Amino acid sequence: MKSNREIYRATGLPLLQNRAFASADEARACATGDVVLVQDSKTGLIFNDAFDPSLVAYDSDYQNEQAFSDVFRRHLENVAKVVKRHFHEGPLIEIGCGKAYFLETLQRMEYAITGFDPAYEGNNPDVRREYFTSSVGLEASGIILRHVLEHVPGPVAFLETIRNANGGGGLLYIEVPCFDWICTHRAWFDIYYEHVNYFRLSDLQRMFGTVLEAGHTFGGQYLYIVADLATLTTPSQTGFNPADMPSDFLDGVRRHARHVMQQREKNHSRSAVWGAASKGVIFSLFMERAGAPVDVAIDVNPAKQGRHLPVTGVCIDSPANAVAQLEPGSDVFVMNTNYLDEIRNLSGCRFTYLTV
Repeated sequence: MKSNREIYRATGLPLLQNRAFASADEARACATGDVVLVQDSKTGLIFNDAFDPSLVAYDSDYQNEQAFSDVFRRHLENVAKVVKRHFHEGPLIEIGCGKAYFLETLQRMEYAITGFDPAYEGNNPDVRREYFTSSVGLEASGIILRHVLEHVPGPVAFLETIRNANGGGGLLYIEVPCFDWICTHRAWFDIYYEHVNYFRLSDLQRMFGTVLEAGHTFGGQYLYIVADLATLTTPSQTGFNPADMPSDFLDGVRRHARHVMQQREKNHSRSAVWGAASKGVIFSLFMERAGAPVDVAIDVNPAKQGRHLPVTGVCIDSPANAVAQLEPGSDVFVMNTNYLDEIRNLSGCRFTYLTV
């Protein structure tokens, strides 16, 4: 039998890149794991062969709420339009609803919807702090699955469990990061331990017999699909394209590290990353390993401010504090170009903005 083919490897990544820590020492001591991306020889699906689900536990310290940003809220408005085009009847279920921002967006559109997330922190009575299984005794005409499937080993089996728990069918909206975008943009900072799966649009389409709509969103960084859950199938052994990483995938690490070191030789200026979520965590880690550690991370999420990035221990500051403390012209690495205009406005255009 043909073995799975390795396509990428990274070691010592934080198990949960969106868990911020109270102290730098605690952050540097956090648990880590390895990523060994392989392409399954039977299905063509891409996953981390070194992933151990027993090491990953989500709790209230996990902070991945992006809706503090106007840019991301506009993205969610676009997702809601997709839902409105296809999900005409209720009720709905959102699995992995996080802080319930999107769920409450749909509630304002008069959808009857129940959320499931064991790490939920709010007080919305329609969110249940548990996993969605058949034991909850609840079914829906539509299932929302935003940025969940990349975290779950065995995505087809996971979807089968959802299908069975939902009476064998229902419409399904899936949204996940786009692996092709990661490769095309040499986004080495977009590969994480907790993302066990990496999808291409063709992979999602091959998982269903009936697809109502599919495409790219959020500037191409995400994939989405609306499909009939009853037509779920294991992707065929034939007909999938081989996945390969570009030979220059990691060149950006050396380029950005060289820039930081040259700037410090000239004027000892500080550097910052804007975005203390997944991209900023991995970017800071690889820069530190390249001998050019960043000085501070900036984030609009109040729950992260004053805490520290995993592994590197870099302190997370608010935009207001960063603007007051960083010298004009300081280098700020913008972790996501979708937010560039928003970042310039928040910081008064006083820095040198470097997109990655």
